[in-house]
Amino acid sequence: MKEAPKTEHKELNKVRVSKIILPALIGLAVVGYLFWDEFDPNTFSLVSFTWKSVFWIFIALLFMVGRDIGYMLRIRILSENELSWRQAFRVIMLWEFTSAVTPSAIGGTSVAIIYVNKEGLSVGKSSAIVMATSLLDELYFVLMFPLLMLILGPATLFSVEGSVVVKGIVISAIIGYSIKLIWTILLFYGMFRNPQGLNWLIQQVFRLPFLRKWIAGAAKAGQDIITNSNELKSKPFSFWLKAFGATFLSWTSRYWVVNAIFLAFFAVGDHFLLFGRQLIMWIAMLIMPTPGGSGFAEWAFGKFLGPFIPIAGLTVVLAFIWRLITYYPYLIIGAIIFPKWINDKFGKKKKKESEVSVT
Repeated sequence: MKEAPKTEHKELNKVRVSKIILPALIGLAVVGYLFWDEFDPNTFSLVSFTWKSVFWIFIALLFMVGRDIGYMLRIRILSENELSWRQAFRVIMLWEFTSAVTPSAIGGTSVAIIYVNKEGLSVGKSSAIVMATSLLDELYFVLMFPLLMLILGPATLFSVEGSVVVKGIVISAIIGYSIKLIWTILLFYGMFRNPQGLNWLIQQVFRLPFLRKWIAGAAKAGQDIITNSNELKSKPFSFWLKAFGATFLSWTSRYWVVNAIFLAFFAVGDHFLLFGRQLIMWIAMLIMPTPGGSGFAEWAFGKFLGPFIPIAGLTVVLAFIWRLITYYPYLIIGAIIFPKWINDKFGKKKKKESEVSVT
């Protein structure tokens, strides 16, 4: 029983308010460099900031609200409404804050179970909810990527002129998609078909010499799959349909943010292609080592979405507005919520434990 608090503190130690400095500095450094490299004062003489611009920036903000509402709706569905709207908001903001200050390849799921559990749900149910969100998120990408390939065609979707480095974005996306596809298949198989078999496979894979140092975490993941299987596979199809609908709302709203930002300054010829390019960018960010993909996101925005921008030199401004709407708010909200949440959930307990030890 004493191991759980130690594990919780170990996981939460990965998340600190001070860590917002690193991703913020990385992102601002890249934006600063791009400004220095591409800035042309004459560019802004070609851009007029009108009430139309204000309107579409407002729509972009609404899309981000839609994204968070989708996430909150999903976690309420998965918790079978045991979490209130307020609790759902708190969990999602903490989760997004964690994702923003940890590398994209890690994300916020490592501590999400703690966030859900401390809102009053059992460890087993919290673990099942987090695993279900992981499956639903991956399923969105697994389905949308080939659908976009089918509708737009690979030649159109991946047609980006530039250096070998730019083409590396496409390679990163393909690698990222492969990881997502494999993980989705394994999750589905383990959660709904053969949890014991998947647990055995995970143990064998992580016995390899170069993966052995993560074997303890792999063992926990395997046991979580077995524990969560009974919790999840008993749910009706309508339950999963509603949860995936909320997932679709969340991710699709997020990708329409860029479309709205672009419309604030100029006409967009192909909205669906712009949507598809963003999805590829996001998949590519999966394997980025920087917190929240900072630095890479700002750079890739210009290289991969630049062809949609008719005014040279405006790209860096739009990239900054994009990150200002989709990324930095979670750093700010998380920095406000996280310390208070930690104090509420662990502060009194620590104080009580210290008093007991003194007596």
